[in-house]
Amino acid sequence: STLNSQLSTLNPMHRISELPSLPARPADAHKGTFGRVLVIGGSRGMSGAAALAGMGALRGGAGLVFLAVPSELVPIVAAIEPSWLTVPLPEDDHGRISTEAQLELNDLIPRYTAIAMGPGWGQSDDLRNLARWLYSTIEQPLVVDADGLNLLAKMTGILADHPGPRILTPHPVEFARLSGKDASEVRSRREELAVEFARAHGVVLVLKGRGTIVTDGDRVAVNETGNAGMATGGTGDVLTGLIAALLAQGMEPFDAARLGAHLHGLAGDLAAEELSQPGLIASDVARFLPRAWKRLGG
Repeated sequence: STLNSQLSTLNPMHRISELPSLPARPADAHKGTFGRVLVIGGSRGMSGAAALAGMGALRGGAGLVFLAVPSELVPIVAAIEPSWLTVPLPEDDHGRISTEAQLELNDLIPRYTAIAMGPGWGQSDDLRNLARWLYSTIEQPLVVDADGLNLLAKMTGILADHPGPRILTPHPVEFARLSGKDASEVRSRREELAVEFARAHGVVLVLKGRGTIVTDGDRVAVNETGNAGMATGGTGDVLTGLIAALLAQGMEPFDAARLGAHLHGLAGDLAAEELSQPGLIASDVARFLPRAWKRLGG
């Protein structure tokens, strides 16, 4: 096929193996130097998803992290970690972000350097409209995960229509929904389909799993860190926040995604060494991110 021939001619400069430089940490920096991350997430029963994304953003080096969650979740989320700030959003009768949140977010979003959406959202018509609006209008880098991806999969016609960088972080089943492919085909042709999708929609795709593939449709990197202990709920939320933090520090989207994937897997490897793979939970990955940074010289 044409795609196969394109892939077979990828030259070494397109297949990336070296990690990018770490974000600079100037000695005279202040919290504004390292950007402001907004995580839009959570719903009744899924406050943890927003919190784990927030922890990934904090441990990823962002200067300020804000969690915008349904108002009933604010006391819960605020109690988990005092280092982030909370933004209460209007909610529907089921504890999900409601359509009225768009007005508040419209005023808030210009203040942030990078935005993450989707962790713990659930699904509703209001959220589908919110996903469409965020994806197609905001100019800042936007990381989309979890239910954000599932909602966008129902309106794939808009995926190539965006005014700013977009980083999508699906696992294989989510990617099958996004791409309209069968899950078995995704598993057998992961790299081909990831490159094709990223190129067609002008996005950076992080196709998670063993050997996570990061591509912008031109460059391809295969991540070699991580282990089966990370196959547990919430680890993807940590990755979402981590990538958003790297974007907030000024990293180019493809570089932010592949450094984020590497750090995330390395933190999981370091955690598993100490805690075991079966005993690993998502918050351990966030907790071991500082050791992963140190391993890379950060």
